Order: sequence, then structure tokens, then C-alpha cells
Amino acid sequence: MKPAKFDYLNPDNIDQVLDCLAEYNDDARIMAGGLSFMAMINFRLIQPKVVIDISRLTELAFIRVKGGFVEIGAATTQADLKAWPDIDQKLPLVALALRHVGHFQTRSRGTVCGSICHAEPSSELPLSLATLGGEVILRSKKGERVLKASEFQIGMLANARHPDEMVYAVRFPVAKKGQGFAFNEIAERHGDFAIVAVAAVAEGNDVHIGVGGIADRPTVRKFGALTNEKLSEALNAFAWELRGDTDIHATAQYRRQLVRHLGQKTITEALANV
Repeated sequence: MKPAKFDYLNPDNIDQVLDCLAEYNDDARIMAGGLSFMAMINFRLIQPKVVIDISRLTELAFIRVKGGFVEIGAATTQADLKAWPDIDQKLPLVALALRHVGHFQTRSRGTVCGSICHAEPSSELPLSLATLGGEVILRSKKGERVLKASEFQIGMLANARHPDEMVYAVRFPVAKKGQGFAFNEIAERHGDFAIVAVAAVAEGNDVHIGVGGIADRPTVRKFGALTNEKLSEALNAFAWELRGDTDIHATAQYRRQLVRHLGQKTITEALANV
């Protein structure tokens, strides 16, 4: 299919982007990398009257450490973040997750913020943001607001951005000394969206995990310090709580089993990395 007719805008700065959003509201959509966006617009799943391309705005292509967070601008690609020299030290969980994100070609176009905005339940970067308790910075002509990942991701392919807002940046907390991290997923092929993905953060003997691919958004659960037997019981209860759906990729039963198996494996690795 071909997209419905739309006007293409290529603003010179953020102020022009915000002016366009204030003027067009629901009729406008922002495009950064365009990977998910182009598929959706070609299949007419979205039909904006105005497309605002921010991919060339260098003022949005930044990675910076600020106030205990790593801030990543809206035009920063996944490849830029993967190549950032401090990623293994500052964002070890994200570094692990990025190994599963697409391929070299897609990472060179796809943006970090775009992936989080798209809110695909099986996507690795929204899962990482939720598990780490990250934040999303939104801007409009009215000002700026900051939402927690749990507030921003509200459902499948749905987020809490207002029509006149743009995602300016996302914030991942900087890793602390004494924390351990791990990330595992099962997908049909490397680079595909996960059937189930699990991220884990351990601090001392306390641990919490995030699970993607089974609910309509990443689900985070704190387990505290548990023995192996109690952990198996907790993961089993968590898997049944998530339930999951059957589709062409996997049965709900298989997804629940992945939560149990990958959960145990990922938590064990995170504790070993403390």
C-alpha cells in the first residue's frame, strides 16, 4: 500500500518543531529514524496530515550524563548509543539489551527515543527503561514535563504523549557500584522482536526483573532476596499472573514457561555480576 497524502516538514530547530505541533496537534506526527513509522504509514495504520522530520536536528543528537542519569536525545540512533564509549560502565543493562536490537543497518537509522515512543511490548529498549525505572522528557510550547517509564508506556503501541508534545529525550539511571545486570530473550531469529525478554537488576541479594513480550507493556516485579526454591515459586506465580496470549509465534503456555526459565537464568546471572 501507499500512504495517504501528507505534508512533509523539515524544521531547522526544536522551536519550529514545537510550533508545528502546537498548530497541527493530532494531525501531525514526528518521524526520527522512520523504521516503524514508515511501515505504519504505508499500511495506513496512521494517517497524519503533517509529518515532522527531526532526524537532521543535531541539537537532539546527544548522549550526556546529568544528575545521576544518562540523557539520550530524540535524534540519537541506537548505533550511536551502542558505540558510546561509556555505555558498558554507565548503562550495562542497556548495552546487553542492544545486542538483541535489530541489525547493524536498522540500528544505524532507528532511534532510542523512537523505539520507546513506539511502545512495542516485545521491544528491548522500552523494557530496559521500565526495568531501570527511567524517565521520558516531553516538551511543548507550554513547557516541559517528565514521566516515569511506567507512566509513559500505557499499552500496546500506546504512550502518554499529548498531541502538542514531542519526546525531547529519555533518561536511564546511571549504574551504581554493587549492582549486577543481565538480559536474555528468545526470538525466532536474532534481531527479531522477542517472544519473551527478561531484564534483571540485582543489588546485594535483592533483585527485580522486567518482562517483555507477554503483556501489553513491560512488567516489572521486585522479588527481594529469595532462596532458589522460593524464587522458582515466585516466578511461577508471576508467569501465571502475566498469563500471556497465543498467536502465530508462540502459545501462552510456552510464554509462561519462558518467564520461568529465562527469569531464573537472568536473575542468576545478575546476582553473579554484582
